[in-house]
Amino acid sequence: MEKPTFNLTTDPWIKVTECHTNAPRTVSLIELFEHAQDYRQLAGDMRTQDLAVMRVLLAILTTVYSRYDGNGQPYRGIDKDPVHQRKLDVDPEAYEDALLKTWEQVFKMGHFSANVVQYLHQFADRFDLFGAHPFYQVTTEDYDAVVAENKRVALGKGTVAIKQLNRRVSESNNTPAIFASRADMEKNQLTLAELARWLITYQNFAGTTDKTKVETADKFSSSMGWLYKLNSVYADGQTVFETLMLNLVLINEKHKYAPQHPVWECDDMQAYVDRREMQRRPDNVADLYTNWARLLHIEWDEQQQPTIFSAALPGFESDNVFIEPMTIWRRDKKTEDDIPATRSSFTMSRAMWRNFGSYVGITPTAGDDLRQPGLVWWLNLLKSRKILAASRRLSLASVTFVGGGAPANLPMIEYHDDIQIMAGVIFDAHTDDYWPVYIDKVITMTQKIGTDFYSFAMSVGTLRRMDPKPFAAKLSDQFYGRLNEPFKDWLVSLTATADRDQSVLDWKLTARQIALAAAKDVMNHSSPRDISGVVGEYGLENIFTLMSMFQGKVKRDLKLQEEGIKQDES
Repeated sequence: MEKPTFNLTTDPWIKVTECHTNAPRTVSLIELFEHAQDYRQLAGDMRTQDLAVMRVLLAILTTVYSRYDGNGQPYRGIDKDPVHQRKLDVDPEAYEDALLKTWEQVFKMGHFSANVVQYLHQFADRFDLFGAHPFYQVTTEDYDAVVAENKRVALGKGTVAIKQLNRRVSESNNTPAIFASRADMEKNQLTLAELARWLITYQNFAGTTDKTKVETADKFSSSMGWLYKLNSVYADGQTVFETLMLNLVLINEKHKYAPQHPVWECDDMQAYVDRREMQRRPDNVADLYTNWARLLHIEWDEQQQPTIFSAALPGFESDNVFIEPMTIWRRDKKTEDDIPATRSSFTMSRAMWRNFGSYVGITPTAGDDLRQPGLVWWLNLLKSRKILAASRRLSLASVTFVGGGAPANLPMIEYHDDIQIMAGVIFDAHTDDYWPVYIDKVITMTQKIGTDFYSFAMSVGTLRRMDPKPFAAKLSDQFYGRLNEPFKDWLVSLTATADRDQSVLDWKLTARQIALAAAKDVMNHSSPRDISGVVGEYGLENIFTLMSMFQGKVKRDLKLQEEGIKQDES
């Protein structure tokens, strides 16, 4: 009987959208890298899945272009056998120049060089779902060697169902997902192409439901997938080629370089587990992008249906992991460490633009600058070296799962948002007219209007004898929903040479118009009680007095008096 095979280098499994037809298509790794310029975007089952798959693609590119230039020639100081090289013997300055030249060369070519496909041919056996080195899995022997005796494969324990692996279902055997995207009989069914995509996604977004762990000297708690811990940021291009290139961070902000080693280059799984037991942080991007949360082994039946065994691996501390370029950061006030920011159910409706300072790395009101995401630092470097034009429009996006909390930490909701801004604006020179500071002040002012509207809604809820907090929270979400698109349109309209004060005034007038329209919508649903009002601490309060106070706050907080703008009372 012929052995089964599904090789990700040659078999189609990555879903994309074609540029010229907008038609969906499924391609192999080799097809994707040969024709990335012909595909508009990754188009998998979820945006979180696309991000996880993109990081695998970036791990391949980072590995190749950190060893060889665009002509396939090795850099000076790169070993003849780079797979087993453990330390780079390079001059950092010369190496950085070479990496930038390679990036610029490939970007100008508009397509990836042949040595990317050559690399895939070299490691083709590591990209097969079956075989001696199954992709993103370990063999029975390797699995049994690191788990407890009563958890070994032959005993059939410690499995994870496909319906839990599939994040469009995320159903455990104990709690059914009532509103799942698949009927019960289909929840545990996946094609091999789907399985490949979900294997990658699961390693990045694993919860903490697993009961089986690898055996270690010290006890440890099951860790979530690394990408699950991040409030991610990445760049979107016009094509898959552009997207991958913009996110291909070849230079580390700390100027520390280690050989790139994705997980599939590991020959000794026991050594990999030992390193994970010591909770060593990855020292290279390719390792980080392909970091496993779980040790997985798949048993196949005669119909090629999988049974998936899963054992949790120890995680590593997330503070100061600056090798990670795709996250925004927050400062721990106690330790002064920088920790990847996360998104919770309480911030699900908070648009990216409201955290603009976190993406740029400024907090002027606090006095201390936040750490820039590594990706934003990299794009700034490309712009400063004149490799990216100041007039280029950058699209920064964020996607993540919001979990249900301990103990399971199962993904509940997928969050996605983006902002678009000119490179010359986001990377403006640090002068008195520094654009990012202007923008951050505008956002602070806009959110002050949001606070004014929330206060207005609270007063209306009290007037109507309702529980004011949920009433105000609902109206506040709707108010920011009105603001989101206009603010994003304003942001993308800015140019490096634009008159700062006039641009800010334009937004103030737009914000006032939106705020007053939102309040008038509340007025339009007034009841007789709203009109007659009640006697409050400061006299009669009705919908008209509340509206008048809100109008005054808007004018005050937008500082329109200073602009000489008359208040529209109509």
